[in-house]
Amino acid sequence: MPVDNDRELMIELYDAAVAAALPGPATARAIDGLPLSRASRIWLYAFGKAAAPMANAAAASLLRPLQIITGGVVVAPDEVPPPYPTMVSMRGDHPIPGRNSFAAAAKIGEVTMGRRGNDVAIVLISGGATAMIGAPLKGMRETDFVSLFELLLGSGLDIVSMNAIRKRFSRWGAGRLALALAPAATYCFAISDVPDDDLAVIGSGPCVPDETRAQDIQSILQRASLMGRIPQAFRDYLNSVLRGAIPETPTQMHPAFAHVTAKVIGNTKVAVNGAAQRAGEKGFTVEIAEERLSGEASRVGEAIARQLVAARAAGVEKRCFVWGGETTVTLGDTNADVSGGGRCQELALASARALHAAGDAAARISVLAAGTDGRDGATDAAGAVVDASTWDAIIATGRDPAHALAVHESHGALRAASALIGRRETGTNVNDVVIGLV
Repeated sequence: MPVDNDRELMIELYDAAVAAALPGPATARAIDGLPLSRASRIWLYAFGKAAAPMANAAAASLLRPLQIITGGVVVAPDEVPPPYPTMVSMRGDHPIPGRNSFAAAAKIGEVTMGRRGNDVAIVLISGGATAMIGAPLKGMRETDFVSLFELLLGSGLDIVSMNAIRKRFSRWGAGRLALALAPAATYCFAISDVPDDDLAVIGSGPCVPDETRAQDIQSILQRASLMGRIPQAFRDYLNSVLRGAIPETPTQMHPAFAHVTAKVIGNTKVAVNGAAQRAGEKGFTVEIAEERLSGEASRVGEAIARQLVAARAAGVEKRCFVWGGETTVTLGDTNADVSGGGRCQELALASARALHAAGDAAARISVLAAGTDGRDGATDAAGAVVDASTWDAIIATGRDPAHALAVHESHGALRAASALIGRRETGTNVNDVVIGLV
């Protein structure tokens, strides 16, 4: 286990990253800058892991000039009170959509039917929205939709490819919410948890055009050897689009998007800078990785550990390294399931193995990997803090950490070594942060 002071410091840096990325202030600034008329009817929607703080901040900003919120829907990961009496608050399922998500998607459909041409819709999106308001297109089975999500989560595909596929079959993804809200003026503000802050990927792009074509989706599935594994109804749908029997998803040319203004108001960089600033205040020299964290979690974890060991060998002392982004875990044909440990825990366990292998060269090197949303996969942890002693600490409990890593069951191994960071409600989601201390 890391030295207690090192672990406490790592968690303090993680907390600083989360605090820097809180969505409330950013949302308030965005709403305050809108050219709203007192005569306009305002509809407020918020979906995702940061839905509650975003909705609360938006409602507070709207009410200061005595704007009236006509209605709206908040879909968050937990039960939360609506920010205004005319609004509905619901819980969505994540990372796999379920009955709560399906109910939320239906409610959104009911509420959007109440808009008029001169209304204003404000849509607040954050990570997790794809699943939380996830529901299949009309005529598709919910069970097939769930199967698709389960398949993709264990596929090793990155978030861009996953959401390109998921939004193709989703009721509100790929700009379809913008079509339902048109011709109301629509303002979409997003907290980004995706590469390049691409609005078409965040929450599967409910309010922006979809430039991927059915041929693109087919190619992604074929390269990942998934085409024969997705539900037959989805294969039939893709083939129908390719034949021209079913229209493609809406592109920029669709008139509905003439009424939409979309903007990213928070991202991973903000969180990384928050951790870096706190480390600097603690007297550390800080290095922020230029490249976004991506790739297979275990390989990334080992590479990070080797980088830190090399830095120590080069004479580096009291230095903090910070990365931001999102890795992937490919379950393959193992019997592992998504509750065995998230990508951060797998990265941390792989780092622990590499640090252990380095022996004395890894002394006083620690690695933290955690989700800014306070959740790592379908577990009760946000991530983990490890060092060179973690591997032996797991073995001492009678567990085989190498086997746990091989079968993607990092959660139990790290729990046995008391290396986990407990799950928490952060109210934000801008991907993961990885912090290395030498």
